[in-house]
Amino acid sequence: MQQSEHARQMAQRFRELVESAGETISDQHYDELALIIESGLDTALLDVMNRVSDRLTQMANDIQHDANFFD
Repeated sequence: MQQSEHARQMAQRFRELVESAGETISDQHYDELALIIESGLDTALLDVMNRVSDRLTQMANDIQHDANFFD
């Protein structure tokens, strides 16, 4: 789960920024932030995977078309 670890790292970096400004936020809010970040990363990954899938489908259709042409 690279997205989970990356999301935790991003939330931790945000915590560092908040604390360096002299502010505090509860641990629960940082956990929620990590979940929101992870969800965004998952959504972006799924979007990329769908685009790759569409391209592969188009390539397979093109190959099938070419194979039928030469039969």
